[in-house]
Amino acid sequence: MLRVSGVHTYYGQIHALKGVDVEVNEGEIVTLIGSNGAGKTTLLMTVCGSPQAARGEIVFQGQDITRIPTHKLVELGIAQSPEGRRIFPRMTVYENLQMGALRADPGHFEKDLRRVYDLFPRLEERKSQRGGTLSGGEQQMLAIGRALMSRPKLLLLDEPSLGIAPLVVRQIFEAIKEINRTQGMTVFLVEQNAFHALKLAHRAYVMVNGNITMSGSGRELLDNPEIRAAYLEGGH
Repeated sequence: MLRVSGVHTYYGQIHALKGVDVEVNEGEIVTLIGSNGAGKTTLLMTVCGSPQAARGEIVFQGQDITRIPTHKLVELGIAQSPEGRRIFPRMTVYENLQMGALRADPGHFEKDLRRVYDLFPRLEERKSQRGGTLSGGEQQMLAIGRALMSRPKLLLLDEPSLGIAPLVVRQIFEAIKEINRTQGMTVFLVEQNAFHALKLAHRAYVMVNGNITMSGSGRELLDNPEIRAAYLEGGH
């Protein structure tokens, strides 16, 4: 579904991605792990066109999207829940979800809203509450729910566990597993919480300093002594 081939990305003189190759097949959960500053978020942002790749190719369902404007990607079926959540704080939960559905078929709105509420019951309880007054975990649920309202074929999730209590982290990862299992949603997950991410993923990649250094099934990497030492036992 998504193929990133030989992608180089720069921030000014900083060479952030150095020839990255990643594939996400339809129906998979694929995760990208790595320490802070490894380039994980930059890869997701490059897929979304901001910044654009300086070299290399990004292909989605057979179409080259390397130079396609960010807003056009939603129409193609790509939705992102960005790092830091970035909800609309002055809008209610319901209004945030409406914003997510702007480019979707309005005939599906009520069904999609029900699906989000079933996935995250807390959002239905808080539907009239302003987004900025929600807890961090509730805001993350809202960010994911808003992305799902666009009816994406590919869901990009950037650090959904960041700054969230462990109990809520488990709830969010269970929700990701559920949308993949019941809806066949393809998910590309960028995450520092390697344990939860690798348990969830069908396949995984490891990024270090803008390079992919290792790949395999989630279980293979979870059991890898090098990965355990670096990411699962207090390492960085």
